[in-house]
Amino acid sequence: MAEKGTLYMIPCPISDSTAVYDVVPEANRRVIDSLDYFIVENVRSARRFLSKAGIQRKIDELEFIELNEHTTAGAAVEAMVKPLLQGRSAGVISEAGVPGVADPGALVVEACHRKGIRVVPLVGPSSILMAMMASGLNGQSFAFNGYLPVKPAERGKALKGFERRAHVEHQSQIFIEAPYRNIKLMEQMLQVCAADTLLTVACDITSPEEFIRTLTIARWREAGIPDIAKRPTIFIIG
Repeated sequence: MAEKGTLYMIPCPISDSTAVYDVVPEANRRVIDSLDYFIVENVRSARRFLSKAGIQRKIDELEFIELNEHTTAGAAVEAMVKPLLQGRSAGVISEAGVPGVADPGALVVEACHRKGIRVVPLVGPSSILMAMMASGLNGQSFAFNGYLPVKPAERGKALKGFERRAHVEHQSQIFIEAPYRNIKLMEQMLQVCAADTLLTVACDITSPEEFIRTLTIARWREAGIPDIAKRPTIFIIG
């Protein structure tokens, strides 16, 4: 029986304007160059990343298979894992940042663990952790809550719930929004949250336009909403 391959979780830059090895360790290059099979969130962005990373193989000689928000557990994921059972290694690549976190890559990782295939996470930028690092809020206890409800009433209820947990449990509450809804979300936070609640806004992390600031809701009301329209942003309530 052939020795099983390895599944590598390969981070990529969060921002398109950032050079790959400004935010990803050079050591990752050796892994990237060793692979010809990639399980990716988006083929086009993965090809662009590998080209910018200077992969030694020709891009057209590589095999890509998409694992995205439309992929469900079952035959498709089992087919992705089959080459690894036969000894071929693979890399998982998200559209931005680290795969498997706020990302559909977890399905193939779970399948690999179930089949005894080694999973190796590589070092790279995570906007969630980097925002937490720079927030000044409680990094000993925090929760990532993903996207908020779209309807204002439900979103307001969720925000009040996060605020309550932040105050009672002293747990930082991290969440995101579709970039085109950032302004609506922050407007609602300034309306429903208490004046002494802390809010971190972390936008375009690692890019030249990076903006990270923590203020109380009262001070945000005075300062006004920053320029976060249509820009990838992490929010943290503390």
